[in-house]
Amino acid sequence: MAIEGVNDATVMAFISEIGLEGIKKFKTSKEFTAWLRLAPNNKISGGKVLSRHLPKGSNRLKISLRQSANVIGNLKEGHLNDFFRRINYKKGRATAISATARKLAVIIWNMLSKGEEYKPLTEYLFLDQKRKMKLVSNIRKKIAKFELKPEEVGFNLNAGFQ
Repeated sequence: MAIEGVNDATVMAFISEIGLEGIKKFKTSKEFTAWLRLAPNNKISGGKVLSRHLPKGSNRLKISLRQSANVIGNLKEGHLNDFFRRINYKKGRATAISATARKLAVIIWNMLSKGEEYKPLTEYLFLDQKRKMKLVSNIRKKIAKFELKPEEVGFNLNAGFQ
C-alpha cells in the first residue's frame, strides 16, 4: 500500500488471483506483465512494425491495476502521476492507463519477488541539469586528454556535479 494509487481492493485482487506465493511462478517481470496481458504485443516483420497493441483478455487483477492507474491519473502530484501525464500528453488517456498499469505490475513484481521496498523517484534531472552534467564531463575528458591539472585551468572538480 506504499505505492500511490494502490489500495486494499488492489491488494485483495492480487491475493485472490495469484495467491501469496504465486508471484514466484514468474521468473521475470516481463512474464508477469505478459500473463496479465499488459505487455504490448508488437508484431514486427522485416524491421517494420505491423501492429502494436495489448492482447485481448482480462482478469480481475488487470482490471484492478487499470483502476489504480486511473486513480493515479487523477492525483495532483507524485512519481507515477508524472509518468501518467507524460504518456497521456503523447498518446491519450487509454494508453496512459495501460502503461501505468503495466508499470504498477512491474513495481509489485519487484517488491514481492526481490523483497525490495518501493522507493519512488523524488528528483528528476531536468534538461538543463543534464546538459550541465554532460558539459562538465566533456570538460573533464578534455583536461585529462591534454594532461592538465584542473587547478591550472581554474576548474574545480569538487564543485557541483560529480
